[in-house]
Amino acid sequence: MTSVATAATGTAASEAREKRMRGSARRRTIGTVVVYAVLAVTALVYVYPFLIAVATSFTTQEQAVANPLSLVPAAPTTAAYERLFLRSDFPVWLQNSVIVTLCVTTGRVFLNSLAGYALARLPFRGRGPVFAGIVAVMAVPAVVLLIPKFLVINQLGMYDSYAGLIVPLLADAAGVFIMKNFFESIPVSVEEAARIDGAGVFRTYWSVVLPMARPALITLVILSFQGSWNELSHFIVAAQDPQLHTLTKGVAQLASGALSQGSQYPIKLAAATVMTIPVAVLFFLFQRRIMNATTGAEKG
Repeated sequence: MTSVATAATGTAASEAREKRMRGSARRRTIGTVVVYAVLAVTALVYVYPFLIAVATSFTTQEQAVANPLSLVPAAPTTAAYERLFLRSDFPVWLQNSVIVTLCVTTGRVFLNSLAGYALARLPFRGRGPVFAGIVAVMAVPAVVLLIPKFLVINQLGMYDSYAGLIVPLLADAAGVFIMKNFFESIPVSVEEAARIDGAGVFRTYWSVVLPMARPALITLVILSFQGSWNELSHFIVAAQDPQLHTLTKGVAQLASGALSQGSQYPIKLAAATVMTIPVAVLFFLFQRRIMNATTGAEKG
């Protein structure tokens, strides 16, 4: 009798345990569904305006005014894009943005990584105050520097030139900060081994340390590309020649009524769509790499 009672008790306990596990699994499933539903709604709220912009860019002005929130054009047309690329200065703006963005991104990645490596590894007098100054620059609003920036560009003879658009953007405090912190996470023993093999400071930086900082470099490339592609205030004070307008400056003119009378929503949103695509593609391709920059280099 005792063994039968013990078996019955064990069976009841096992069934209760399985019921609790099923209940816990059900609650986890419901919680996961709720979380994903909230994320989906949030993503839709952020993506919906962009989808409207894309859809409106393929409609006529009359359709855009009649149904401004439609995601499906009644009669799709590419008239807005044809007018942008064939009957406006939009190709010139696009060309200038590509040139400036590629130059600035390349320069920032190289110069910021050099400065970050020097601050992280090279002992020199005043290294602490220099880094403190760089951090302090990050707290200064960009608008405060516009007039001094214009005066410097003008005095150096770079106003209304590609040099004036590019050179002042070749380095930034945030990029130096990111690279310094990442370089400090790389084991010193790696560099010591390179020096024993006869590598100099620059060779160690270029051939040994820089390849290990790939996550930080990718993050810096994305931030530099986005920052220079979307820059507006600097381009306003650096050039006035219409042939040096970038996309941000040109699209701002479109928003104020250039090219036509009236609102002309399809043209404006077509320009905004073309301007958004490169940055969106870059983020989608490398978004996972951005997060890796915060984990530091692998020890060993």
